[in-house]
Amino acid sequence: MSHSDEAFEGADETRADGSPSNVLRLFVPSLLGILIFFVPLTIDGKTTIPLDHMVTGARHLLGALDGWYALALIVAGALYPVISGQWRRSLTDRVFTVLKWLGVVAAVMALSGWGPAALFEPDMLPFLFDKLVISVGLIVPIGAVFLALLISYGLLELIGVLMEPVMRPVWRTPGKSAIDAVASFVGSYSIGLLITNRVYQAGQYSAREAAIIATGFSTVSATFMIIVAKTLDLMAVWNLYFWLTLLITFLVTAVTVRLPPLSRLDDTKSVTEDAVPAGQRLSTAWRTGLAVAARAPGLRRNVALNVKEGLLMAIGILPSIMSVGLIGLLLAKYTPLFDWLGLVFYPVTALWGLDEARALAQAASAGLAEMFLPALLMGDAGFAARFATGVVSVASVLFFSASIPCILSTSIPLSVGRIVVVWFLRTLLSLLLAIPAGYMVQALAGG
Repeated sequence: MSHSDEAFEGADETRADGSPSNVLRLFVPSLLGILIFFVPLTIDGKTTIPLDHMVTGARHLLGALDGWYALALIVAGALYPVISGQWRRSLTDRVFTVLKWLGVVAAVMALSGWGPAALFEPDMLPFLFDKLVISVGLIVPIGAVFLALLISYGLLELIGVLMEPVMRPVWRTPGKSAIDAVASFVGSYSIGLLITNRVYQAGQYSAREAAIIATGFSTVSATFMIIVAKTLDLMAVWNLYFWLTLLITFLVTAVTVRLPPLSRLDDTKSVTEDAVPAGQRLSTAWRTGLAVAARAPGLRRNVALNVKEGLLMAIGILPSIMSVGLIGLLLAKYTPLFDWLGLVFYPVTALWGLDEARALAQAASAGLAEMFLPALLMGDAGFAARFATGVVSVASVLFFSASIPCILSTSIPLSVGRIVVVWFLRTLLSLLLAIPAGYMVQALAGG
């Protein structure tokens, strides 16, 4: 994928012109990507976005083999850190390698039916494996193919240059971070974090800027949001859900950058960004988008690359979802841990008069363990509570099963303590905005 500094360095100016073929190269893949992710279609009486239809079709084709497919990905994900030696890098990597192997055990139990009866209650292993893990295992690789159309042909870079005047005053980050921010949101937080870390190591982001991007923008991708929306029965309002979640995520980030601990991080850097000449922002954005489109790899190569990235991401996250997700569900059902944590958020949820105020507060606190847990816990709630849950699980950004270990593996100076404080602030602010947004969407959707 071409983002940030890659969009600006070494562009082939002879090809980055306004020729019809280059303009088509910029817009055709981008518009197709928009169609796949944001334009609902009705097929066999079911109205949803084309990507969701594709995943449904793929699962239908797999039939009874869908569970074995998911198990194969989970085993591959547990083997990967052992074979690559990644488990040796840090204590965090060793802990998550163990958790991934626990995920293998849990997946084998789910598939075979062997194990304690308590684990096979409908809201435990069966729900986790059948409704979540298998869906994620399909949607991430398939979604990666079409995300390539959305983010690899210059649209994001064009938008990024146009967004430069907004980024610094609102989010206190350089203009080029607009590209990383949106790419992380619609692409992959892991890839987004790698890009952010590379730019930080090159001296083009300060520690504060890198931390803001890592904790404020590098949330789960649109493909994962589809899983959340399906789990919470929100696909009928997918576009409202997606864009309001993006808006709330970015609004919350605009507040957290002005609060400790982010506001107190070092803001010095060795490289400053080039300013866009006055009066030339639109033309610069146009040229940048065309340059990226001209340099983008061929469609076949791009699809192959993104399928590989999607599979690596799927095997990286599925074992953790299986183990951390199950542990979280067991803690939520059989211990008062999330009841206690939820007390912190209860005043905010109660403020809006929700019937499920306490349950939503507890579910929001469970998001620290795994971002899918709130959706699993609130699947049967009322519409406003389900909508708020879907927004908060994404907008809080940080969770221990994936994004926090990714951040800890970078050079960005964020400790676990600082990350948890940022998570708390993000969750509190997200709840404050997401509940009224849920009421608004309920009214717009006709009840």
